[in-house]
Amino acid sequence: MIKRLALIGVGLIGGSLVRALRGQNVVAEVVGYGRDRENLQRAVELGVIDEIATTVADAVTGADVVVVATPLGSMRSVFAEMADHLSSEVIITDVGSVKGSVVEDARTVFGAVPVRFIPGHPIAGTERSGVEASLTDLYQDRRVILTPLENSDPEALRVVTEMWQATGADVVEMNIEHHDKVLAATSHLPHLLAYALVDSLARQESHSEIFRFAAGGFRDFSRIASSNPTMWRDISLANREHLLQAIDLFQDELDQVKRMVRSEDGASLQELFSRAKQARDEHYE
Repeated sequence: MIKRLALIGVGLIGGSLVRALRGQNVVAEVVGYGRDRENLQRAVELGVIDEIATTVADAVTGADVVVVATPLGSMRSVFAEMADHLSSEVIITDVGSVKGSVVEDARTVFGAVPVRFIPGHPIAGTERSGVEASLTDLYQDRRVILTPLENSDPEALRVVTEMWQATGADVVEMNIEHHDKVLAATSHLPHLLAYALVDSLARQESHSEIFRFAAGGFRDFSRIASSNPTMWRDISLANREHLLQAIDLFQDELDQVKRMVRSEDGASLQELFSRAKQARDEHYE
C-alpha cells in the first residue's frame, strides 16, 4: 500500500497510473500538482486525485512515492522545486520517454542521482492529453521499462516495479543508453515522420482536397501527429543524438526506395515490401 502518492503532472499518463492503482486498492491518498487549475479540479471530480497542491514542494511533502509525469523540458525545474522538501525515505520515479536527459537533470539538481530514484518509462499512451483522457486499463498488458542505476536502492526498485505491475503492465529493466537508442528508432522517429508528413501536405495548395480524400492508411499513420506538440518537442531535443542517428539510417533507406522508384525497379521494391511485411507480421498479430 502506498500511503501518500504525489503526482506531478496530472494528465493522460499520470492520471491513468493513479486510476489503475486505485482500481487495485494499492494507493490510499493522491495529491496532484500541475499548472492547469481547471485540469486539476477535473481530476478531483473524477476521483483521480484527492487534493490539489499549489506548489511542487507542498505536493511532495510527506509523500511516500513521487511520480513525475511532466514534459521532459520541465523535469529539471521540478526536481529543483522538490529538492529541499523530500523525506529521506521517499521513492521517486518518472515517466519520461528519454532516460538519459532525466538522469542528467537529477544529477545536476541533486549533485548525484538519489539512490531511491528509479527512472521509468511506460510504453503506452494515446494521441489525447489531459486527465480527461486517462484510462483505467491503459497499461494492461503493456510494457513498462525501468532503467535503474548501479547504485539504485533495491527496495525502491521493488516498490516501483510492483506499483507498475499492479496496473497490469509487464515490467522490464534496461540500460539507459540502450533504452534511448531503441526508443529513438521505434517511437521518436515515427512521431517525427508523422508530424513532418502532415505538415508537408498541409502546406500544399491543394491540402484541403488531399485530406478530404485521404485513405484509412494515411489516417492510421498520421494519428500520432495529434499528440502533444510540447511533449514531442522536448523528446526530440532531449534524445537528439540517438534521433539524428535514426533519421540518418532512415534517410539512407528512403534514398534507396527513391532510386528503385526512379529506375522502375519493381523487383527490388517487391523484395523490400515483402521483407517489411514479414518482419511486421512476425512481431504483431
